[in-house]
Amino acid sequence: MIAESDYIRVVFGLKLKQQRQKKNWSLQDLATKTGLSKSYLNEIENGKKYPKHDKIVHLSNALSCTFDDLVSSKLDKTLTPINEILQSDFFKEVPLDLFGINKNNLISIISDAPKKVTAFINALIEISQNYNLGKERFYFAVMRSFQELYDNYFPDIEETSVQFAKENNLELNKELQTETLGNLLEEKFGYEIRSENFSQDETLNKLRSLFVPEKKLLLLNERLDKNQKIFILAKEIGFNVLKLNLRPNTYSWLDFGSFEEILNNFYASYFAGCLLISKKELIEKVSDLFYQKEWNADHFEKLIDHFTDSPETFYYRLTNILSSEFGVKDLFYLCFIKKDGSDKISILKELHLNHQQAPHANATNEHYCRRWIAVKNLDHLQESGSLTSAQISHYKDQGVSYLVISTSQKNPFADGSNRSYCLGILLNNQTIKKINFARSSFLKTIEVGVTCESCSITNCEVRQAPPVRLEKELFNLRMKRAVEKLRKDII
Repeated sequence: MIAESDYIRVVFGLKLKQQRQKKNWSLQDLATKTGLSKSYLNEIENGKKYPKHDKIVHLSNALSCTFDDLVSSKLDKTLTPINEILQSDFFKEVPLDLFGINKNNLISIISDAPKKVTAFINALIEISQNYNLGKERFYFAVMRSFQELYDNYFPDIEETSVQFAKENNLELNKELQTETLGNLLEEKFGYEIRSENFSQDETLNKLRSLFVPEKKLLLLNERLDKNQKIFILAKEIGFNVLKLNLRPNTYSWLDFGSFEEILNNFYASYFAGCLLISKKELIEKVSDLFYQKEWNADHFEKLIDHFTDSPETFYYRLTNILSSEFGVKDLFYLCFIKKDGSDKISILKELHLNHQQAPHANATNEHYCRRWIAVKNLDHLQESGSLTSAQISHYKDQGVSYLVISTSQKNPFADGSNRSYCLGILLNNQTIKKINFARSSFLKTIEVGVTCESCSITNCEVRQAPPVRLEKELFNLRMKRAVEKLRKDII
């Protein structure tokens, strides 16, 4: 809901614009008849300014309407849909400013066709309800769009992390210790850090950390491994260095009050990634990797191990630099999960740069293609713990191919779920020149689909469901052709 003063200005502007348009006057016409400047009238109509009493009288006289017609907060039926939007949480819950959208400009668009725009917004709401898109999923979808808008690269945070490391003599490498970061939090930011046995309460057993801001107390689940602890500590430093006060206090998520909490959590996590994997060294090592002529899974695993024991951190950190430093604009990152004893595979996290790439999550419970390398890895995992491999995934229906690298882990978070992380890079003339091993003889080209329900691959040995959506689309296409033929015969 917008502030009361904003609401009053917006409503007055809408009513002034409505009265002007009833007379078929332009802004210049109204300016000429009132002696007020066109720019000033434009600001009034856009809800930026509210005129003084004498100017309102002057405007009402010129427009042949009453003073109350302009100042009353009651909108007539043609503007009622706008009132519903203004009085709702729409402007609070949608962070328009992040996407360069001026609230007043949007209000102006709505006011031009209030019924149509409101119908459109209501349609979006209905779609989200039908696909179980709750507030949380909506917020995270907005967050992903924000990351994609900036190619998931935020130079200010990169620079801040480097400066913090210099000031505190931190070596940004795998040897960074939890004790080092813990001491910084205690000495520099006044934290108290305790290891806690959450397993005594089964509802808290999967909670990784709890921050109690009133006491600056950070409780860490004693079951956490080193990678989990160091990421949480680095993120806590990020909250403090970046001065992010509005934040979640539990990890993993339990609840949130606003989109700003999600945004600040992302910023702090990004800062943590910068501390844990040096951008400068990562660029050097990835340059060496791209120079290699052949794909070698062992070499890639050693590259991960050089930086971290967490493949997830490494894969995600790659998305920060590939676009900004290597000019790789079309890529995706996905994290799959598969519970032990279950055939169901879900996408837990996803990111698409430049546009939504071919593999993406769906909320309709369709079956993801089992030919994807990340999914195949999950099926081939052994008790040893991890598996890395790569392939060229060719989407026949879209006519595009991706170099896809994936690493899977056996129960990395002791939650009974195996995870598979993958990075996909669209293959075109530019990326093939940049990545020498994209032409490697060790990389197999595999035809893939997105979901079984929409896949045209015949005789697929791992198909999980019939191509019902594709069949429906083909039936509709045949019907359209038959109707067109019938029309031609009649004409």
